Amino acid sequence: MNLHPVELGTLTPEVLRVFGTQPPLLTAGDKNGCNTMTIGWCQMGRLWNLPVCTVYVRPERHTFSFMESHDYFTVSIMPADQQKVVAFCGANSGRDVDKIAACGLTVRYGAGDAPFFDEAEWVLVCRKVYVQDMTPASVLPAAEKTILPYYGERGGWHRIYTGQVMEAYTR
Repeated sequence: MNLHPVELGTLTPEVLRVFGTQPPLLTAGDKNGCNTMTIGWCQMGRLWNLPVCTVYVRPERHTFSFMESHDYFTVSIMPADQQKVVAFCGANSGRDVDKIAACGLTVRYGAGDAPFFDEAEWVLVCRKVYVQDMTPASVLPAAEKTILPYYGERGGWHRIYTGQVMEAYTR
């Protein structure tokens, strides 16, 4: 076991050192099955006086059904030397390949049987507290040229999942 628990009050600023620089793996499911995917959009902070992490998933992604059917998800920030793993998990669908087995990742489980990876540098185990669909009607006119190119042929509008950070682990 490479990871050890972190007191939630000590997450900042150490986790922020890597949080915005290395694309994390979002994983949802449980001991009966799970899927992981690389995410580029992810925020960490405080909301309703809770430590939270917010992630975004398009409905056509295989991980979407796991996010919908489970109360917990994890965000695993992989070390820089795991770039091939992160790239593989972003370029391949869990519908077609068992990404976890193909990458040789070691699965551990946190609160709610939420799966995460022992190889990670940081892990956040989150319990969903808020879910909201992004919609074109919510895009302000001043931002249309910036935001709208992310949709259409590139895929459907994301669903936003905000999770309370229940556990955190680091190397």
